[in-house]
Amino acid sequence: MIPILTTAEMRVEDARAVAQRGTDSLVAAAGTSVALQARQMLGSCYGSRVGVVVGPGLNGADGRVAARWLRSRGALVDEIEVAHQPAALDGYDLVIDAAFGLGCSRPYFAPEVSEGTAVLAVDLPSGVDSDSGAVLGSPLQADVTLAIGALKPAHLEGPASAFAGELRFAGLDIVQYFRDGVIEDRDLDQLVRGRPDDHKWAHAVQVYAGSTLMPGAAGLVVRGALAGGASMIRLESRGDVPASLDLPLEVVRTMGEQFDRRCRCVVAGPGLGADAATWLGKRLEDVDVPVVLDADGLDLALLRAETLAERQWVLTPHEGEFARLTGQPVGSNRFEAVRDLARETGCVVLLKGPTTVLASPDGTLRVVCSGTAALATAGTGDVLAGLIGATIARGHDPLEAAALAAHLHGRAGSRLATYGPASDLPAAVTEILGEHHAGERDR
Repeated sequence: MIPILTTAEMRVEDARAVAQRGTDSLVAAAGTSVALQARQMLGSCYGSRVGVVVGPGLNGADGRVAARWLRSRGALVDEIEVAHQPAALDGYDLVIDAAFGLGCSRPYFAPEVSEGTAVLAVDLPSGVDSDSGAVLGSPLQADVTLAIGALKPAHLEGPASAFAGELRFAGLDIVQYFRDGVIEDRDLDQLVRGRPDDHKWAHAVQVYAGSTLMPGAAGLVVRGALAGGASMIRLESRGDVPASLDLPLEVVRTMGEQFDRRCRCVVAGPGLGADAATWLGKRLEDVDVPVVLDADGLDLALLRAETLAERQWVLTPHEGEFARLTGQPVGSNRFEAVRDLARETGCVVLLKGPTTVLASPDGTLRVVCSGTAALATAGTGDVLAGLIGATIARGHDPLEAAALAAHLHGRAGSRLATYGPASDLPAAVTEILGEHHAGERDR
């Protein structure tokens, strides 16, 4: 996981690292990482023209180290003091923005750069608020931002995130303690494996999904759950869902309000219909295992708001559903909006979007950046709900299960053919997990 730190948190980690390793050592490591990133962007250092805008702080010091490194390898490098920067920088192949980074609190107006000039920002584009993501002045539009030590909220949220370009990360072993983070591929190593004493009820999931008008939602949820490792699925749908619905053979259809307590998780809501809250509420009245509420099931959260804090529930709204739950739009600060709803409801909240944001009631944040436009189609959320339910049933706590499942779901979306349907996602999940497990055996 890549840590996300506020300005205050990053300063604490920086101070600890300085005490252990010294300022010169840290600046040398950061500056060298910047130089290596610059070389990658240039392709070849020799003969390349590079302008490095340097400020008075540690960002500027990182930029000076990078300038020396590039110069020693044949690049033509100009160091431009921010106090004397011109209105425009012309004739460069690459401009490195090392003016101001963490803790910038006043407007900064960057010089213009020629069309076709690549821009590399050191840690943050200069002229943004690290915590709020607000734009202060006129930052340079970076092609690449190399985050140092940790990601900051401005890399991921608010207007400033649009100036970061492609995010890359140099941890440099600076950060030891953090709470919030971005899920990455290697976090899938945490997915719980099978045990020799497993049996069909060990990771069983109860699904309430599908209805007369939307029978297909049930099929998508159960396939997502099976791909995620559910060992038994019990399905109840609302209304007349035809027996001819193409369901996997492993799915057992159930009827009635009695919950089978051998199930380890419940997934409820997709395709049940907009007036399903009462029907669903009867079935979840005494359920004491985690529940994933999605789509039409979210209406139950509105009816049961006063009792949700007693449950291990996961709410999975998109932005429209989030507004319905809270009575107001998400707004520009999605991190705080999700945290607030998690605290108010006592549930894990997963807000879907190009960047998926999750929070637990204690304020812990997880961010998933693997989503693609391929997931912006009907039914993909149903598959995700099933995948989350299976991941919980396999032993993960709700926050980590939802985060890992969302990352895996995003990776699967990137493998879909152009305009591929949601029904292709479970097979992509299975493929990714197979490759992942094979890679672990080879290590």
